[in-house]
Amino acid sequence: MTDHDRLDAWIDAHFDDEVRFLQALVRVPTDTPPGDNAPHAERTAALLADMGLDASRHAVPEAEVRAQGMASITNLVVRRRFGDGPTVALNAHGDVVPPGDGWTHDPYGGEVVDGRLYGRASAVSKSDFATYTFALRALEALGAPLKGAVELHFTYDEEFGGELGPGFLLRTGATKPDYLLAAGFSYQVITAHNGCLQLEATVHGKMAHAAIPHTGVDALQGATAILAALYAQNALYRTRRSAVPGIDHPYLNVGRIEGGTNTNVVPGRVVLRLDRRMIPEEDPVLVEADVRRVIEEAVRAVPGTSVEIRRLLLARALEPMPAAEPLVRALQRHGEAVFGEPIPTSGTPLYTDARLYGEAGVACALYGAGPRTVLESNAKRADEHLVLEDLRRATKVVARALRDLLG
Repeated sequence: MTDHDRLDAWIDAHFDDEVRFLQALVRVPTDTPPGDNAPHAERTAALLADMGLDASRHAVPEAEVRAQGMASITNLVVRRRFGDGPTVALNAHGDVVPPGDGWTHDPYGGEVVDGRLYGRASAVSKSDFATYTFALRALEALGAPLKGAVELHFTYDEEFGGELGPGFLLRTGATKPDYLLAAGFSYQVITAHNGCLQLEATVHGKMAHAAIPHTGVDALQGATAILAALYAQNALYRTRRSAVPGIDHPYLNVGRIEGGTNTNVVPGRVVLRLDRRMIPEEDPVLVEADVRRVIEEAVRAVPGTSVEIRRLLLARALEPMPAAEPLVRALQRHGEAVFGEPIPTSGTPLYTDARLYGEAGVACALYGAGPRTVLESNAKRADEHLVLEDLRRATKVVARALRDLLG
């Protein structure tokens, strides 16, 4: 048997344990908001300790967490050094959006039906807590001479931008890996992703009784002008094409609108929250300046209204990194061997925590246990699930790739 065969055999022999580990993770809610995620980190650390993996805890100060709109964050780092050589970090996030309505399975049950494990974060991305943990365990069980180190980074701020997850670990010097493998999907290796700008625009008018509207200034009319101007930009964005396969063009979405006090009151204040996705070729500084210009010009056309604009998030795009080629090639080679089909590289229109490692000079790629597409997994929708055979095979791919990188 080759080392790769032995890794496969160990993962097969311990796969029931891996599934139980993932079920235990799914059963502890990490809805964000409210973002009270330290209890999940403690449960994860206890489960890791039962497997002989000691996790160092990196609690984010409460003031920083509260300022971000969450309740608690403790990030975990597991380190295993085998000798002199590169450090490969494996990062997955435990925080997730609330389950919402429409579930036919308990979102926190970890129920297995017809080879699928159901639950919020079962696919994105508690699944890769399991993938990466059991890939590391298989590598240790191999007992082969290795050069380098493996770190597991389990973090809890992806839904709010990652600055208090991987960003906190990198900023405080808790880690400085050479390679980063982030949670992803089994049928492709992601080497690039979109950036994201999120802004809040608060339109001010003047409240008045609806019976005498001329005594007020309707903030909603200003907001309507902004909406029309912003959505008109999407026609322009569709003409800007990315050269990265898997990434199409920029786009803009207004995801939340709040305002007014009652049906019979002219609204004096309306708040819009927008999301502008940026292709890797775009300059975030220029993008933000242009969006602000469009908003301000639209409001100027509505007499009596004014607008305040606040940045909520600026997530830079991840571009393909030549330094990541050894990691990418290993994942592709073993992905094809295990899955029996070519595993392409591509970009994704999502934005991820991987960009934070990339900005720190760490060579990045994304690969993990999920399906072919976000849509297939029902991520962020009812009945999110993971095909367990994808979990098994992705674990083998990651373990084999680690063996090659550290061999």
